[in-house]
Amino acid sequence: MTEIVCIECPKGCMLKISGKADEPDISGYSCPRGKSFALSELTSPMRTISSTVRTSFSETPVVPVKISAEIPKARIFDVMDEIHKVRLDKRLGTGSVIIQNVLGLEVDVVLTSNVLMEF
Repeated sequence: MTEIVCIECPKGCMLKISGKADEPDISGYSCPRGKSFALSELTSPMRTISSTVRTSFSETPVVPVKISAEIPKARIFDVMDEIHKVRLDKRLGTGSVIIQNVLGLEVDVVLTSNVLMEF
């Protein structure tokens, strides 16, 4: 048996997964999203990333970014490596694409703040 905490809502249900991989027995969820989450975790776990990117501006040395969609959990560190390579030298605002189609995963790294536009 495997136990995981559901992250689909604030309840944080403790999901219990047992049985065969092709016919898992899932319990402990209090809504349908919990069961879907457990199935996803078994077959293809996905995650999102929020991080920061360095800038060339002394008043704002880093700015917040996120990815535009979920990626396979196994690729998180690869994407973070790409994010850490970036040094932003333009004053961009919220929604600006910092890295387009990062690692061919069909997601973009996007700026989530207008802080650079305020100076």
